Amino acid sequence: MDVTSTTAASASASGGGRWYTGMSADNIKGLVLALSSSLFIGASFIIKKKGLKKAASSGVRAGVGGYSYLYEPLWWIGMITMIVGEVANFAAYAFAPAILVTPLGALSIIISAVLAHVMLREKLHIFGILGCVLCVVGSTTIVLHAPPEREIESVTEVWDLATEPAFMCYAAVVIAIAAILVYRFVPLFGQTHVMVYIGVCSLVGSISVMSVKALGIALKLTFSGTNQLIYPQTWAFTLVVISCIITQMNYLNKALDTFNTAVVSPIYYTMFTSLTILASVIMFKDWDRQNPTQIVTEMCGFVTILSGTFLLHKTKDLADGGLSTSSSFRLPTSSSVRFSKQTDEDGEGIPLRSSESFRSPH
Repeated sequence: MDVTSTTAASASASGGGRWYTGMSADNIKGLVLALSSSLFIGASFIIKKKGLKKAASSGVRAGVGGYSYLYEPLWWIGMITMIVGEVANFAAYAFAPAILVTPLGALSIIISAVLAHVMLREKLHIFGILGCVLCVVGSTTIVLHAPPEREIESVTEVWDLATEPAFMCYAAVVIAIAAILVYRFVPLFGQTHVMVYIGVCSLVGSISVMSVKALGIALKLTFSGTNQLIYPQTWAFTLVVISCIITQMNYLNKALDTFNTAVVSPIYYTMFTSLTILASVIMFKDWDRQNPTQIVTEMCGFVTILSGTFLLHKTKDLADGGLSTSSSFRLPTSSSVRFSKQTDEDGEGIPLRSSESFRSPH
């Protein structure tokens, strides 16, 4: 009996224990917040698009410089819905590791595509449906094997992690490459090579997510009764977040203004998410709390999400003759703001360059 009990206990520890370790209470909170964020933000693009269409029927279209949508209540409902989603996404980083929260941003694409199919009568291609399924399968795989959130009792602990040699080297390399891209390659190749603008956004974005997570942890601890606002480290992370937001907004808007959203979005999502996971692994040592099988499974889930994302963006324009159904992608910043060019209403097609970039300056 003793041997049997010991064997059962060992099996429970190796099997069921892995589940409880991976899905801790904080992980579950982060998962619920991330899913809620995807739902709200995915829906917000459809609501805003309906508002834009309604406003265009009685005023100048947004695609040609009009602002009549600002007087449309439906557009503001969509905007408020997006803000709610961004707040939920910001909170998710305070409870769950970035390796769990960031890839779930792909779910907003599914929600947006499905709602566009139902509410806007924009047909979803059969391969788009397959892309949705792949995103769901990949997200489920990552959720089931996500590492437990690291227990942190003070923002100074996060600062210690951020100032360790490994992450400092990563941050130095990221800043150096971003600076080279900005000062050397942007003036020469920014208007012709999509990877230049996206590279700056992705590199800076990986740093911003770590700062957002640090700031989220500080606020979570403050609201729970342990004031973290008295530490200068909290304000240092805040300054980093603000700096990263400004940089990301600038260069992502340049990319979306120059190139087609259907090209920018999947490439940006791939680079940004990959670098964010790498930064999280280095700073928070997520993989130190996992075995090789779990790590490989997570990577397989991530690749599955990427495959589904590319398939969605490659096929979503086929059914409507070049109309894009969604252009939403998660860009975590201080409020995990998703920046998206409002190209749905502009009828943007599949070419690499945006039609706006070919306009004469006259």
